[in-house]
Amino acid sequence: MRKYGERHVVTHKRHPDDEDQASIYKVRIETESEVADGAALAEMFTRLGFGPAFRYEKYRSEYTHPDAPGAHLVLDETPIGDFAELEGPPEWIDRTLSLLGVDPLTCITLSYGKLFLAWKDRTLSPANNLTFDEVAAPVLVAR
Repeated sequence: MRKYGERHVVTHKRHPDDEDQASIYKVRIETESEVADGAALAEMFTRLGFGPAFRYEKYRSEYTHPDAPGAHLVLDETPIGDFAELEGPPEWIDRTLSLLGVDPLTCITLSYGKLFLAWKDRTLSPANNLTFDEVAAPVLVAR
């Protein structure tokens, strides 16, 4: 469940049935629905035995281009760094990377959950969530 200001949206992401395991592109099928009462839905999930497993926060700026309807570039500011994401057809992604001067070999397709776990491994942070409050505290580790 995601919260955008006062809006709540439930998002389900899944791999496509015919996913090409060798593809360099991250492909996900997303199904979303806005929820009128986020607290009520959270209570329903809790009563069904589900609980929050991971929380993350980010500030997102989205950009579109009139020559590429449906494709967009997003810039995410997260507690562990800034990331850019290109969403659209592979040809558009390749062309945009070229225009931006980005080497495709430097691109990553990891989720924020996996990026966070890698960051935790590098920093030995005790943070459990990718939130600005949990990540902001400096971590001092004796070596």
